[in-house]
Amino acid sequence: MAFNEAQKNAIRHGSGPALVLAGPGSGKTTVITNRVRFLTEKYGVDPGNILVITFTRAAAREMKERYSQMIQTGCSRVSFGTFHSVFFLILKLAYRYQTSNIVREEQRTRFVKEMMETMALDVEEEGEFVSSVLSEISMVKGELMSLEHYYPKSCSSEVFGALYRGYEDKLRRQGLLDFDDMLVMCYELFQERKDILKAWQDKYRYILIDEFQDINRIQYEIVKMLAKPLDNLFIVGDDDQSIYRFRGAKPELMLGFEKDFPQAKKILLDTNYRSSRQIVEAAGRLISHNSTRFPKEIRAARGEGRPISVREYKDPLEENQAIVAELRDYAAMGMAWEDIAVLYRTNSGPRLLITKLMEYNIPFQMRDTAPNLYEHWISRHVLAYIRAAEGDLSRGNLLPVLNRPKRYISRDALEGQRIDWERLKSFYQDKNWMLDRIEQLEYDLKMLKGMAPAGAVNYIRKAVGYDDYIREYALERRMPPEELFEVLDSLQESAMGFKTYEAWFTHMEEYKEQLQKQAKNREEKGTGVSLMTMHSSKGLEFRVVYILDANEGITPHHKAVLDPDMEEERRMFYVAMTRAKERLHICHAKERYHKKQEPSRFIEETGI
Repeated sequence: MAFNEAQKNAIRHGSGPALVLAGPGSGKTTVITNRVRFLTEKYGVDPGNILVITFTRAAAREMKERYSQMIQTGCSRVSFGTFHSVFFLILKLAYRYQTSNIVREEQRTRFVKEMMETMALDVEEEGEFVSSVLSEISMVKGELMSLEHYYPKSCSSEVFGALYRGYEDKLRRQGLLDFDDMLVMCYELFQERKDILKAWQDKYRYILIDEFQDINRIQYEIVKMLAKPLDNLFIVGDDDQSIYRFRGAKPELMLGFEKDFPQAKKILLDTNYRSSRQIVEAAGRLISHNSTRFPKEIRAARGEGRPISVREYKDPLEENQAIVAELRDYAAMGMAWEDIAVLYRTNSGPRLLITKLMEYNIPFQMRDTAPNLYEHWISRHVLAYIRAAEGDLSRGNLLPVLNRPKRYISRDALEGQRIDWERLKSFYQDKNWMLDRIEQLEYDLKMLKGMAPAGAVNYIRKAVGYDDYIREYALERRMPPEELFEVLDSLQESAMGFKTYEAWFTHMEEYKEQLQKQAKNREEKGTGVSLMTMHSSKGLEFRVVYILDANEGITPHHKAVLDPDMEEERRMFYVAMTRAKERLHICHAKERYHKKQEPSRFIEETGI
């Protein structure tokens, strides 16, 4: 196999630390596997003394298979593993831990839910709240910070502190540890037991790390200890593709590597073998707007290619209709569906597109679980009003919305499994102001009965006062109300496509079935056009890529306020652009939910 000069320098690097900057499509897996081979065959290193660390099990497996094929032997004594698998092995031998000691995801969720019950915490979307709390617990542990110095995003400091301590207590009582504990315990073990540390230092004399830009503080500290005194630390990554800050990844650790290891050799893999020149150069112009990065010039090995297409559409409906039409054109020209991907910033992005793909019977596969808009708690509330207007006055349907917005109707006033308005009014017969509220609700439901779906959603928001309830709720939860209004806007947008409630509800059922089918396909490796978030697209490549909704507020996301957040958003757009080999389409809408939209600043920054 022919290597370019930079690849040769990386593969043949001898001892001591090395920093390899690997741009998109520059052959980093090839470099890592060939370096391992070089160390064993040309440098005489015992394969048992080499450790290769990746971030995912799939990447570790692929690396191991590639290496085994290369040396043509079924058994390789080189260790390939993730940070967690390597650190758990160390703990297993030191403390006799078994895999049964690792907490399962559903147990973690249950622990937090049990704490919430004890504390009588009432949140609308329990699942969302629990996952954000668990993610923040992970952040605290991974940063080696004390709880007192952490300012939580999901709830108040008092509530978070109580949930954190309760979660930890439940783990300890059951002799369990989570993935972050593996790192913390390994770090503490190495600090306290120099003899154990020395044994592992002697074992792993050469350490190679893939995707180093995704490393967090505690992983880096352990690796530095493990690599001493030889410092044969070979790190490969791309600071421009660091997109996991929300998980604790710190691109600045890669940027500071040369400070920690002044003798490190720096090698830039600057040839992109994946994308055409037009794509490589536009992506390079975009990312040069980031200041926290290694400056680098990436060259394309492939030809000029076709110009990048940037298209503005009237609204998301027109945008998605046009994408579907173009997908059919590509298929008519002989392009396989699997060669095409549509990328978006958040996993709620493809709802309209999924609807259109279903309409035209275009096969697609999803890498992420798309949330079902119609099952969001806000949608459930709106639909409960509509069902009540249609005659469903069951307690189960009406109870969730009787006091949203606040009407101060007591549960004691409700008898039986069905709401009886006359009984309800007789309960409050001496309170005229309550009778007014009940009669107003009755009137609102009568009004909703004959409406078109979109008009009904608007009536519930404005006349019934559901928007006001959402503003209050957002204030209590310390969250921007825009996020919640987006759900209502999406629901209203969906309703516009239907003349009757019946037709709309039928669509909801079909949409739900399609999402369930997609979830099943993910396990079985589906076929069709790939739909995925920018995060999930990392490491993949396609002949044709569409970037959906390149608008301000979506990408960059409206939550990105600080400079580091904006730089992360730009890196995400860079990752999305560099997934394309031949054709790149960037789409944006002029208007969304009847509000004017601005094109993403990233489009201008590409200099297209």
